Amino acid sequence: MNVSAQETVQTGISSILEVEQYGRAIHIMAMLLIGFGFLMVFVKKYGRSALTATFLLVSVSLPAYLAIKGFGIFEEKGEIEQFILAEFGAASLLIAAGALLGRIKMYQYLILGLLFIPFYMFNELIVVDDYFHFIGKVADTGGSIVIHAFGAIFGISAAVFLSAKEHREAPILADAASDRFSLLGSMVLWVFWPSFCAALVPVEAIPATVVNVFLALCGSTLATYFASVKIRGKISPADIANAALAGGVAIGSSCDFANHFEAIIIGVIAGTISTIGFAILQEKQQKFHKIVDTCGVSNLHGIPGIFGGLAAIVVVDGIDMGAQLKGLATTLVIAVIAGLFSGKIVSLFGKPKLIYDDEAEFETETETAE
Repeated sequence: MNVSAQETVQTGISSILEVEQYGRAIHIMAMLLIGFGFLMVFVKKYGRSALTATFLLVSVSLPAYLAIKGFGIFEEKGEIEQFILAEFGAASLLIAAGALLGRIKMYQYLILGLLFIPFYMFNELIVVDDYFHFIGKVADTGGSIVIHAFGAIFGISAAVFLSAKEHREAPILADAASDRFSLLGSMVLWVFWPSFCAALVPVEAIPATVVNVFLALCGSTLATYFASVKIRGKISPADIANAALAGGVAIGSSCDFANHFEAIIIGVIAGTISTIGFAILQEKQQKFHKIVDTCGVSNLHGIPGIFGGLAAIVVVDGIDMGAQLKGLATTLVIAVIAGLFSGKIVSLFGKPKLIYDDEAEFETETETAE
């Protein structure tokens, strides 16, 4: 085959791969807007605000990520691949915002996004790209560590400055309608999660990755049901909508290395510890830290993300255990510092008069009628 023919074949292959990546990028966008958006409408009177905040957070994070990439510090990627990496940043931001949901003004979500993305990318540069050559190769294909754990710990840390006494005393109410919409969001995330984890893996690893992610999600969903009934006596909609996704969070670090049995075991363990977190630990944790974690991101993304990063040490053949532990520790340290700093900055812009209520900033039906 002559050089011209080889170049034609390579161009054709690249085009096919970009088309496939485009499909997965669209799936991830559905997760960001529909999945995360509707997952967060469980707060009874805050549905319109939660969806709008999701819209704004995605809209500010994607261009911010791509603009910073334009500085040339990061490794050059293909157009769609860079966009997928930006979507990963948006996902981590939505996780962080979940801890603060309902307690900041709408424009403060934008400020949060502009603060979050540079810190997220700094951590990505250190842990994923090993820019300073002191960590090594970290196994984290689907972002258990750098997406989920980072976003959760950032959000919880920011909540330190964004959880007033009256916030801790205010109930977070849900009803049948808000729970149904939240479960819809959870199911959308469930369906598209394999595209999230397989977005940038080599073509030959995609089939096994997809199956592993679904098996992990099956494991966490079943474990959530049994654990929820065992602990609470009845099924909790909040457990099913959230902890059922913990398998997708935890399998991220090893999704392209685990065998199918390991994937479902990781899912079962993640679903169990996440349900225990929501049912038993969350209230105690919030009282201890004097914060409010509206969406329970510590239990869905934080603890399962850390577990997933540690599980990779057992699952991934030839893994550098030291690098994995350093990558996890570095992520947690940066997330805590960045979250505290960002929370303090956002708090300087005041707080809403009403919390967990659309009437704080939205036209209400009564106002529209008048």
